[in-house]
Amino acid sequence: MKRTMRRTALALAAILATGSAIPAQALDLTKKRQNLPDLVLGNEEGNDFVVENREIELESGKAYRLRIVAKGRQEYKFYATEFFRNIWFNQIVIQHLEIHGSGPPDHLEFDDPGEIAIEFVAIKPGEYPWSARGLEAKGMTGKFIVK
Repeated sequence: MKRTMRRTALALAAILATGSAIPAQALDLTKKRQNLPDLVLGNEEGNDFVVENREIELESGKAYRLRIVAKGRQEYKFYATEFFRNIWFNQIVIQHLEIHGSGPPDHLEFDDPGEIAIEFVAIKPGEYPWSARGLEAKGMTGKFIVK
């Protein structure tokens, strides 16, 4: 244990001594985020159970912005529990108001048509299902695929 700590301390000292430390802004992945296609629940023509962009592919280590848009007249309780636990949230945006926090939400709920944008960094590869709770039998499911 002492040997590992000593090696780590020596490596850090070498980096600092050479001035090759990474600038703080280079570590901010959120500045180069990619906009994903909107995940749309329902439509304005009265079909509350259609989904646009049911599956969304991402790359681990990259920053993204995803808009989840409710267009139908249903109450949509959007659950993506495992996905939310395996990404790093930068912020959640609702009507240009930002929510910042240190942990994932349990779910996102739409009582009326509207949108919620999430800005995040994909962390852990895997396939993560999402669903509109209670509407799964009507096809309100999909998945996030993080490679």
